[in-house]
Amino acid sequence: IVKWFFVPVIIFGRYVLFCLIPFLIYYVWKRRAQWYRKIQQHFPAPSDYRREILHSAITSLIFGVVTWLCLGTPLRQYTQFYTEVSEYGWGWLALSIPLTLLIHDAYFYWTHRLMHHRALFPIFHRVHHLSTNPSPWAAYSFAPAEAVVEAGIFPVVAVLMPIHPAAFGLVMLWQIVFNVLGHTGFEFHPRWLMNTPLRFFLNTPTNHVQHHEKMRGNYGLYFNVWDRLMGTNHADYERRFHEVTHRS
Repeated sequence: IVKWFFVPVIIFGRYVLFCLIPFLIYYVWKRRAQWYRKIQQHFPAPSDYRREILHSAITSLIFGVVTWLCLGTPLRQYTQFYTEVSEYGWGWLALSIPLTLLIHDAYFYWTHRLMHHRALFPIFHRVHHLSTNPSPWAAYSFAPAEAVVEAGIFPVVAVLMPIHPAAFGLVMLWQIVFNVLGHTGFEFHPRWLMNTPLRFFLNTPTNHVQHHEKMRGNYGLYFNVWDRLMGTNHADYERRFHEVTHRS
């Protein structure tokens, strides 16, 4: 059990590292130079950063507990988690990465949308929406109940299909990078994005900041596919993106 103690420490350390880099760039070093790309034209209060970091530390602990339950207890026998690449080959290991991303994106959209139900929102999702003007530190700022839901992607994937730690680790690396960048509060995508087919697939910080502002709609994570299919994109999403990226 002692070795599992380090899992939440590693998860929280990774969170701090990946949040600190864009925070130092956009909120300290380039604070004035990149101001025109700040989606909401004001910065969060220091108390917002402290709240986000505290809840993220709790989230990291819960992520570590869920990992231990899945891999360090008899529950592991119900998963398809494997450690020898030769069991399924390099081809499957490579294919399992985009498959996991697609599963995670669908899982996030539907659980996220469900947590906005008026009966569930106060228990699961209210804490995250205290960040009405999110910063990078908001990436893991969840209530404990929501942290359990977010951690649920690991057992879901591990039960559905064979998954190697390298494959899942790369997905989680992409997840933290994409999640943090989506909460920076700065739109770093080029203005021409909405003039290409990429607008139908790729989510942007503007999309997610609108979600924090409006409290409804724009439920997606990596991709904009589910929101477009289900009609939950904000009607003025693309207009808002153009407004932000055409500032001088």
